[in-house]
Amino acid sequence: MNLLQQLKSLSTVVADTGDLEAIQRFKPEDATTNPSLILKAAESGSYDGLLNDIVTEVSALHLAKDAALEEISDRLIVAMGVAILEHVPGRVSTEVDARLSFDQTASLAKARKLVALYEQAGVSRSRILIKLAATWEGIRAAEVLEKEGIQCNLTLIFSFAQAQACAEAGVYLISPFVGRILDWFRKENPDANYAPSEEPGVESVTRIFNYFRQQGYPTVVMGASFRNAGEIIALAGCDRLTISPALLEELASTEGSLNASLVATDASPVEVDALTEPAFRHALNADAMATEKLAEGIRGFEKDQGKLEALILNRLG
Repeated sequence: MNLLQQLKSLSTVVADTGDLEAIQRFKPEDATTNPSLILKAAESGSYDGLLNDIVTEVSALHLAKDAALEEISDRLIVAMGVAILEHVPGRVSTEVDARLSFDQTASLAKARKLVALYEQAGVSRSRILIKLAATWEGIRAAEVLEKEGIQCNLTLIFSFAQAQACAEAGVYLISPFVGRILDWFRKENPDANYAPSEEPGVESVTRIFNYFRQQGYPTVVMGASFRNAGEIIALAGCDRLTISPALLEELASTEGSLNASLVATDASPVEVDALTEPAFRHALNADAMATEKLAEGIRGFEKDQGKLEALILNRLG
């Protein structure tokens, strides 16, 4: 079997894309989206008919420009999620506007609206994961949503403190990033060479996975943001792995033998004090890489959300 076939027996494979052709080809269990992937899919023209229909529907409501842009954007990302769910048996992750990353109340309102739009389209909340940036406010919003039966995917995880806070909040799934951590360390240490299993991002996910299993947290660990297939192989056995079409293609076209690198072992839980807000913020601030990459990630998603709205505005005329 090729590496992708073997990987599917060790970890749940998730497609990190809004490209329906890629999803149909590689047959993942789930799919994840974010503002950057939604923008890329919208720019490809694959969803032109869908977007045009939504623009027509919202135009008939005669909303003010800003309200119309927000409404079209919300309906579009949900409609894309509905289309993706026709091709995966599991779930789709849909992200709350990154501009709300530091506003718990607004994040809750947006998440509930997205879920309501899915339900209006006939999609049960059991097939949706609401994505939120793993800020303190995002984690607190997720804690509330989980209690309402809305399961969440906390993204832009770069530090152990973020992961710990998510598990303590009862979050369903976290997405610790791998490649973006490597990017930071390569920039800081341009002469350093890392074997895949020794990359800082791989080590971060491994530490989080082992800690969650030791403590008995049910929170799912989904490695994300891969730069090469070696990172994926080094994390085979992680609960889930969300992978870009290019790397899915590489794995599908490579023969070889693949064994689990991460294996849950029996261990007694260790008593740990729950993270308070000051402790969380202090730990995050003390981690220069995590602080910089979290801020950069939020800014990047905000920028692409703006580009998506510019595309929509052009359709509005």
